[in-house]
Amino acid sequence: MDLFSQKGFAGTTTKEIALAAGVSEAIIFRHFATKRDLYTAILEHNIHSPGTREVLAQIEACMKRRDDEGLFRLIAQETISSLRKDGRFEKLMVHATLEGHELAAIYNREFGLPIFDSLCAYLDRRQRSGALRRIGSGAMIIAICGMAKYYAMNVESPDSNRHFDDSRIVDAFTRIMMHGVSKKVPKKRK
Repeated sequence: MDLFSQKGFAGTTTKEIALAAGVSEAIIFRHFATKRDLYTAILEHNIHSPGTREVLAQIEACMKRRDDEGLFRLIAQETISSLRKDGRFEKLMVHATLEGHELAAIYNREFGLPIFDSLCAYLDRRQRSGALRRIGSGAMIIAICGMAKYYAMNVESPDSNRHFDDSRIVDAFTRIMMHGVSKKVPKKRK
């Protein structure tokens, strides 16, 4: 994963992978018939990890309780913490997407989009019930993920002299999602 996240699929050779793993290329090919199979195994490992299953269960629980604020908080928190724990997978996916690698499309189609669609369907139902303002549900998901991802990837870089508390940032992002950023303007009386 280190090499793929640094160099992308096309820029990583099986020789480099074998050297980094301390084995011969033959050993790599004994376990993975092609470099694509190794790459696929990394994607599958991420999809089926216990951590991923736990987060999906928590998302489902928030939706079942109709806990919109908890859902936005969970998305922001997990986006930040997953990048803090190990940003290699995110970098790998960015490389795959920029390279136009088919596995990025497969991962998004089989894993990312079903989650996105489920979240959008939930938010659409909440909007129809009057619990949330009518704003594009996809835009809401992109906004909370985007804020959290940008923060985790850019604001707390080693070069930054800014230091923020993740929990306060998650609270702020959640408030932005739940209430927007403008002050409520009293309605004019007729």
